[in-house]
Amino acid sequence: MLFSAAFRPGASQALGAPAVAMGVTFLAFGAAVAASGLGLGWALGASLLVYGMAGQVVLLGGAAGPALPAVLGATAANARFLPMAVAIGPLLGPPGWRRWLALPFIAITPWAAAMRVLPGLAAEARLAWFLSFALASWVVAGLATVAGFLAAPLLGPATLAALVFANPLYFALLMADDLTRPGPRRAVLAGVLAAPLALWLPAAWGVLAAGLLGGTAAFLLGRHERP
Repeated sequence: MLFSAAFRPGASQALGAPAVAMGVTFLAFGAAVAASGLGLGWALGASLLVYGMAGQVVLLGGAAGPALPAVLGATAANARFLPMAVAIGPLLGPPGWRRWLALPFIAITPWAAAMRVLPGLAAEARLAWFLSFALASWVVAGLATVAGFLAAPLLGPATLAALVFANPLYFALLMADDLTRPGPRRAVLAGVLAAPLALWLPAAWGVLAAGLLGGTAAFLLGRHERP
């Protein structure tokens, strides 16, 4: 009963501001796929199966060439989901095979919301909350992709570029709201200090190196400050 009851609040929270942020981003992706000359099935497949905008954009950019480099590039772009899965795993309730159900839906928006909400829920309700939030977000992503594909003739390049940044902006606002807490504050400050590396190093490694250095520094500072 607790498991099923947790589905309602998860889905209802997903269909608020998170749905708007995800929706406009995937709408832009659907329009970009249409502009590239690929079909609606390709757009839906990339959105629902890759389900990570960085990987989707890399896959779209390589769609005209050999498949293997494009797939490898998309996989590398979404490699950030691995540490995210490790971080959220202990919060998904009692250990067991059911936790594996969450893996396909670990993306920025569901993950960010879950990391804020799950610690305050009963352990038995956490997985249901996450799955309901994530499934609602996944459906929104698919519907927005279709809408963007169909609306592509009405959207100019500048509009598409602006829409793509809606979801990262939403994630940034979530982080800003958490700046009163020591952990998020350390992560943001360390990331800002490490950001210049993204400009100094080659494009293929700059963001990765900045994230690795900033995240490691924030983690080590957190360990040092614990009693």
